[in-house]
Amino acid sequence: MYRNAASRLRALRARSYNRVPINARFASSSSVATKQPSSGLGGLLGWIIGDRSTSVPPLDFPLPGVTLPPPLPDHVAPGKTVITTLPNGLKVASETSASPTASIGLYVDCGSIYETPLTFGATHLLERMAFKTTTNRSHFRVVREVEAIGGNVQASASREQMGYTFDALKTYVPEMVELLVDIVRNPAFLDWEVNEQLLKVKAEIGEASKNPQDLLLEAIHSAGFSGALANPLLASESAVNRLNGTLLEEFVAENYTAPRMVLAASGVEHEELLSIAEPLLSDLPSVPRPEEPKSVYTGGDYRCQSESGRTHFALAFELPGGWHNLKDAMALTVLQMLLGGGGSFSAGGPGKGMYSRLYLRVLNEYPQVHSISAFNNIYNNTGIFGIQVTTGSDFVSKAIDIAANEILAVATSGQVDQVQLDRAKQATKSAILMNLESRMVVSEDIGRQVLTYGDRKPVDDFLKAVDEITLKDIASISQKLISSPLTMASYGDVLYVPSYESVSRKFHSK
Repeated sequence: MYRNAASRLRALRARSYNRVPINARFASSSSVATKQPSSGLGGLLGWIIGDRSTSVPPLDFPLPGVTLPPPLPDHVAPGKTVITTLPNGLKVASETSASPTASIGLYVDCGSIYETPLTFGATHLLERMAFKTTTNRSHFRVVREVEAIGGNVQASASREQMGYTFDALKTYVPEMVELLVDIVRNPAFLDWEVNEQLLKVKAEIGEASKNPQDLLLEAIHSAGFSGALANPLLASESAVNRLNGTLLEEFVAENYTAPRMVLAASGVEHEELLSIAEPLLSDLPSVPRPEEPKSVYTGGDYRCQSESGRTHFALAFELPGGWHNLKDAMALTVLQMLLGGGGSFSAGGPGKGMYSRLYLRVLNEYPQVHSISAFNNIYNNTGIFGIQVTTGSDFVSKAIDIAANEILAVATSGQVDQVQLDRAKQATKSAILMNLESRMVVSEDIGRQVLTYGDRKPVDDFLKAVDEITLKDIASISQKLISSPLTMASYGDVLYVPSYESVSRKFHSK
């Protein structure tokens, strides 16, 4: 029976195929679209035997029952950040967006600057302990709930602030907020979990000790500052060994208080966020916000000898004011873009397509310099700016002269032209706007700005500050930098690194 049916289908296929002229099989799409329906077999039988209709509706023909979405507007104004302060001092801040996803973060005014010698490394360990067992959930349950939502969670620790973020679809906002609040407010700090994460912290410290860039940045802070900013972000292994669950509980109880916390969200209606968060956070203790620990910039010298044929060094200076002096902070950011830098290798040659001063004037001219780049770290009340270099040990003295001359050049009127400045300003604005395309960055920006300023400045304020920077401002900010004491750090083969006094005289000879 099945054999007879198969033979009949083959016969029908053959007859159907013979109806179509050979030239029709190679007709253009436009001719096919306008051709009248053929007399081929249709319906279920036509589908079974593979018969094809030669009538295709044109692409601009509206399909019945299908409604096209409205066209996008030419311009969509950015959402406004709405902030509510709960009676206990905790702030809830949010910004709506048309995205189907939301990013929510809980940010705490607590970083390594609040550590004491007894608690060095606590913020690093707290970062590792995030999303572990709480008094309400096991670590396994936390992981399973995040997986069920399909979200992305992370924690970050810095010198001044801690952040816990959750990114997922908007439909899960209640679950996201409740989980975030639970892991921040109710960590269990089980002994075995703390010990497990301590091993990972030590491994990270070991990896960082092999990374010259990380080590130099830590050294710049420990040598250049006296006070809170000298506290290590990556504490020594001996300091970390003193940490335990009890110390973490005391540190959290002292620092995770309502006036020092912000719940920030991108892509969430403010009233919805407030209605969820208020019952969960309104009972947090309200204690007076402590004064930020003091830091005094002193300058200094750090050297670490290691078995290496290369020498890594950094020259750095302080710029007081930090983020509370927006004009100087943005000028410092533009100055970093102006100097730029990078590595000596790229496909096609060093510095291919790069127009920053350190690429053009150093990497393209001195093959002995393996990498050179400008860096800056801006904090609430101060900032640090410098140049980091990697070179051979036999070239280090010359490389220090080169780096010093580049800093002195931007502090000299007439050494930077308008084209270079305009390029650096455009690159700065591009970086700001590109970062704000990420909802997680927007959430973080809201949280950190509210902690720093008490509100959120519009992005136009930052762009305007960049636009207003002039050549005179660049020279002025550079002169302010080199008027502060030099901080110098070196790592690797430091035998031929010149003395601190001789390098400092290059900047303070007058």
